[in-house]
Amino acid sequence: MIKKTLTILAISCMIYSCSTKTENNPFFTEFQTENGVPPFDKIKLEHYEPAFLKGIEEQNHRIEAIIENTEIPNFENTIVALDNSAPILNRVSAIFFNMTDAETTDQLTELSIKLAPVLSEHEDNISLNKDLFNRVNAVYQQKDSCNLTSEQKRLLEKTYKGFIRSGANLSTDKQARLRDINKELSTLGITFSNNILNENNAFQLFVDKEEDLAGLPDWLRQSAAEEAKAAGQANKWLFTLHNASRLPFLQYSENRPLREKIYKAYINRGNNNDSYDNKEIIRKIVSLRLEKANLLGFDCYANFVLDETMAKNADNVMNLLNNLWSYALPKAKAEAIDLQKIMDKEGKGEKLEAWDWWYYTEKLRKEKYDLSEEETKPYFRLENVREGAFTVANKLYGITLNKLEGIPTYHSDVEVFEVKDTDGSQLGIFYVDYFPRPGKSGGAWMSNYREQQGSTRPLVCNVASFTKPIGNTPSLLTMDEVETLFHEFGHGLHGLLTKCEYKGTSGTNVVRDFVELPSQINEHWATEPEVLKMYAKHYQTGKIIPDEIIEKIQKQKTFNQGFMTTELLAAAILDMNLHTLTDVNNMDILSYEKEAMDKLGLIPEIAPRYRTTYFNHIIGGYAAGYYSYLWANVLDNDAFEAFKEHGIFDKSTADLFRYNVLEKGDSEDPMVLYKSFRGTEPSLEPLLKNRGMK
Repeated sequence: MIKKTLTILAISCMIYSCSTKTENNPFFTEFQTENGVPPFDKIKLEHYEPAFLKGIEEQNHRIEAIIENTEIPNFENTIVALDNSAPILNRVSAIFFNMTDAETTDQLTELSIKLAPVLSEHEDNISLNKDLFNRVNAVYQQKDSCNLTSEQKRLLEKTYKGFIRSGANLSTDKQARLRDINKELSTLGITFSNNILNENNAFQLFVDKEEDLAGLPDWLRQSAAEEAKAAGQANKWLFTLHNASRLPFLQYSENRPLREKIYKAYINRGNNNDSYDNKEIIRKIVSLRLEKANLLGFDCYANFVLDETMAKNADNVMNLLNNLWSYALPKAKAEAIDLQKIMDKEGKGEKLEAWDWWYYTEKLRKEKYDLSEEETKPYFRLENVREGAFTVANKLYGITLNKLEGIPTYHSDVEVFEVKDTDGSQLGIFYVDYFPRPGKSGGAWMSNYREQQGSTRPLVCNVASFTKPIGNTPSLLTMDEVETLFHEFGHGLHGLLTKCEYKGTSGTNVVRDFVELPSQINEHWATEPEVLKMYAKHYQTGKIIPDEIIEKIQKQKTFNQGFMTTELLAAAILDMNLHTLTDVNNMDILSYEKEAMDKLGLIPEIAPRYRTTYFNHIIGGYAAGYYSYLWANVLDNDAFEAFKEHGIFDKSTADLFRYNVLEKGDSEDPMVLYKSFRGTEPSLEPLLKNRGMK
């Protein structure tokens, strides 16, 4: 997943005086550090708000200069000037919004809620500034006679459409209503996400009887014991809703009631009628989004969002999702039958339930392939897996990553690497932060501390919540975590290798259904036999993973894909259903969700990967966009066929991908970029084949 910090292209009436107690605020100037890295050791809570306000003041002056420029509007004095108008805001936003996800505190959350309407107003003030839009429009109208490069045309198009899509052509009264909607949405989204984080942290499953740990591997028991001790409950075991705790518990625990308890706690987040309840919040969000879309001339929010994507509209998205559903659901049903057969053999007379799926899937994996996570985990030491991802990038693109010491970070878990190209020139700085903690949102993502622009190289981060080290045992990853590490590093490569002239087009600033191509194609290398032998080494003996285990991994690649594809599709369709609504008045969110899933025929043993009340993706930029993982999955499977045809480390193929995708950012239409790499539009067949559906 990629998380983008707030893009600020707005003007504000706010007046700010520099006479504060933070004259030495590190955000006020370029960071005075080697490579311009963030001085996390000097950044304090009290620096953020003055920096935001100072940044607004700075951007006000710069935009005023654009408007008052007596020269005829052109690309440089209007579009480029606007792209470069917010240095302070760019610096503070990049740090602040990463911190609210990776290392938040009550004070940061309180400040984010306070700042949200201020920043929303700032964004609206520029988007709705008539004089500024007139200059942008003047440049846009002469675009065909300006002799612009493809990247310049792309930035001009994005800037112009950004104003239109933000209400520049609306009447005054409609603009006023749009401002109110944007302000309310800005705070509702923060509250929604914060409720999920708080509920994640609030749930604690303490086990005080060793017999209730039956089936759990030693590493999970040790981890749970350490968690309990840290929580002040020595001689007990603590399990949480973090993936690294919840998923292995569901996978291995023989205690069915406890599996049910932790599963239900997870799928009912934001739905407990308590202080963290999200039902009314998400209803308001969907309702306000619909009203916003209507104001801007669209029948529903999905078509508003999709108008600027590869998919173009909701019908095209739903055609893909429904097509895949026709393959995925039958496969999931067949998998459920296989799991029920295992349960029947046990003679307990139990019926397969959702909280049984992971447990019996692991049994079935062992039965069918003689393979278990316990067999593979010792070969997936986190540091080795990370080095494997780095080595793949080196063999493909010639780049190197070397660890840097003494770089300031916001937490001791964070490590920093310098990334260099084949000629020794620096491509950027790369931060990794891999372990869960109470202040960190769940899941995994990539973001930037600084965007690439011209000769300015980026500062990129990967954040995740992988299995933590336990005592003398290092972090040993599951297969899913291995693929997640490669996935996020793929996003990182997109941000690090970009070579664009403008911030607005660089790196991952691409349409949502194209942004997952670099990340998802990178997953393919993780389990290639040649690559496994490069990094999968036993953490105790150092021996390379045996051929027989590699063979088992290859054979089980399509295993459980019915479940995985179905839960992903269910969430994507739920997202689309919510955002194609044309009437949200008096809607009961849970009833609507149930009706939508019943209509699909979703079996009760599977829930959508994200239910409505904890669907953080549709708050954090994937609204009417969760389908993009599957849209891009068509691209990445088709793209990897090119590598398989010529060799997975074929230099010419890698160069084509680097030049036409990774370096290009959003400098051209994504389908043009894809066809420049592949030579043709993508085929659906490789996806169906790789998911075992054809």
